[in-house]
Amino acid sequence: MAKSNSYSIGRRKFLKGAAAAAIGGGVVAGGSYWLGSIRRVSRSVAKKVIIIGVDGMDPGLCGEMMKQGLLPNLAKISAAGGFSNLGTSIPPQSPVAWANFINGAGPGSHGIFDFIHRHPQSPRAPFYSAAETIPGEGAWEIGDHRLQLDFFPFNHKPPKTVLRRQGIPFWDYLDKAGISSTFYDLPSNYPASPSEYGNHRCLCGMGTPDMRGSYGTYQYFSEDGPLKTVDDGGGTRTRLAFFGDSAIAQLVGPENSMLKVPQPVTVEFEVHRDTLSNAALIEIQGEKILLKPGTWSRWLRVDFGLSTPTPLPNKRVHGICRFYLQEVSPNFRLYVTPVNVDPSDPAIQISEPSDFVEGISEQLGLFYTTGFQEDHKARSNGVFTDDEFLKQATMVLDERLALLEYALNDYDDGLLFFYFSSSDLQSHIFWWNGDAPHPTRSAAEARKYFGHIQHLYRQLDAVIGDLNDRYGGKATIFVMSDHGFANFGRQFNLNSWLRDYGYLNPHNCSSILVDGNWSRTRAYGLGINGLYLNLKGREREGIVEPGEEQEKLTKQLIARLQAVRDYNGEKVIRHVYQTDEVYSGNATELAPDLIIGYAPGYRASWTTCLGDLTPEVLMDNDSAWSADHCADALDVPGVLYCNQKIRTKQPNLTDLAPSILAEFGLPTPNSMSGRSIFTS
Repeated sequence: MAKSNSYSIGRRKFLKGAAAAAIGGGVVAGGSYWLGSIRRVSRSVAKKVIIIGVDGMDPGLCGEMMKQGLLPNLAKISAAGGFSNLGTSIPPQSPVAWANFINGAGPGSHGIFDFIHRHPQSPRAPFYSAAETIPGEGAWEIGDHRLQLDFFPFNHKPPKTVLRRQGIPFWDYLDKAGISSTFYDLPSNYPASPSEYGNHRCLCGMGTPDMRGSYGTYQYFSEDGPLKTVDDGGGTRTRLAFFGDSAIAQLVGPENSMLKVPQPVTVEFEVHRDTLSNAALIEIQGEKILLKPGTWSRWLRVDFGLSTPTPLPNKRVHGICRFYLQEVSPNFRLYVTPVNVDPSDPAIQISEPSDFVEGISEQLGLFYTTGFQEDHKARSNGVFTDDEFLKQATMVLDERLALLEYALNDYDDGLLFFYFSSSDLQSHIFWWNGDAPHPTRSAAEARKYFGHIQHLYRQLDAVIGDLNDRYGGKATIFVMSDHGFANFGRQFNLNSWLRDYGYLNPHNCSSILVDGNWSRTRAYGLGINGLYLNLKGREREGIVEPGEEQEKLTKQLIARLQAVRDYNGEKVIRHVYQTDEVYSGNATELAPDLIIGYAPGYRASWTTCLGDLTPEVLMDNDSAWSADHCADALDVPGVLYCNQKIRTKQPNLTDLAPSILAEFGLPTPNSMSGRSIFTS
């Protein structure tokens, strides 16, 4: 996947005209606020719309728990207005779904079709769909350094990360109308789109990188670790060698892209263990942290020096991390969170305006800033146990609740959006609904951890109840999710299936990105739900003729895929969608040709996502990530609660933006395909 900004000189020049002149977009009494030296008055005075985005909240489970009286506050909102399934995106992946919400229109308007995209002319270089890093152009070379400076003359351009979501976000219409909007942890909006009129603020969410430019890379140190650091996919493992009771280790930070051969910057830290006291002391950059097994450090600010050629001063950037001591003896084990961007002094822009996050940090201190905060990779890779993951995820929720309190205290009027990730990332690990055997847990363990998801729903219900008590009679309140949830017990390798049916060659291909023979490949899978034809004139080495051959191949693939059955006769794929039939708009250049809608209990295999093949087509899912939503959209709708009457019979994610605009007296623009839920 593409990396994020690489912290070169000039990287923090993110001022965006008048919007950046606002001091945190600060709202003052009476609904007016300062933008530079110009005093504006918000048209949203006395009108309040609050949206709580609860990622992955499932309408089926909500309905069951409301009947049992376990979600009294959501039931209260439902009685005042309504409760409904909320149609999700095709495919029901979070970047796609949240972009549907943002644009009030489908993927054809915003151009996001999966977590993973490819450029047709370079399919071997997939990238994260919502953002992509563009390499710099030109450089100034001095010794071992190669500088790309945004203030350098002529054709020198530094690398930059660009938002790949296209179209018009609905808050732009509010911004132009002088109506304030504030979004906390919004997915599918990194880098943050700018506010032209200074009425919009946003803290970036899903997609925001850590200081290494990844989407969250933990660092794990243990006595039984590998001699040479190993990349686990989402984390690294390193052996910690003790001499006596002390060891020295390296914390890896951002890459110094100012070198001709870019190298990561490291910071040394020391570990001193006391086996008698069953404790350890960690020393890093003058800080001393004493930990017992099972305890976490506070957030620590880490200073990384990026060397520059003389006479330029060295550049310094800051990150933050927390240490978690798992075990002192007999096998010392230490986990370090991904090195997050420091919200008090961010090295890259993670909010709009750029100083909005700094204002939050002044009140709340340090907190997670990466887009994926619950460390599911540490659980999937066996670094965390279930209970350790639960503890870390609970810490994330506690931080999010503190942020919500800040958001409410900072809110006067206009639109407030607040996002919870807990119900999604915890469900991926703990969800298991029904009587089917769990792939890795006993029936008792599956019930136990699914019970935690029910407890989490009750926690969120209490939070929403408090919000409703404070604003129920004064604001329109939406509680919504982007999709629901389903068990994930069996995995399907699309590329292996294509191989077995002769659509992908050679037969011994291990990866379409490594040893695929494009001159003999008619179709391939990439991402979680996408299937691409190797179309002549579009793909670099395309062989499928557009027109009649393309149409015949498409129909054949759909029929054969929808006929796939598992060993027990179960249907694996519920429906295959032709994207030219379900997408409309001007942003379909990167769209796959077919979208695979998996049946309940099934999903694309882990190896499918990046084009790898396995001998088997169907296999058990033995990952701790045992539930998912990347299935058929009809099986995993989201949820919608509103304290105003929902009049639309089958509301969809694309209907929320027009509904919000309508609440502020604004018409539905032509850029949107949805319609207000308040009209029948």
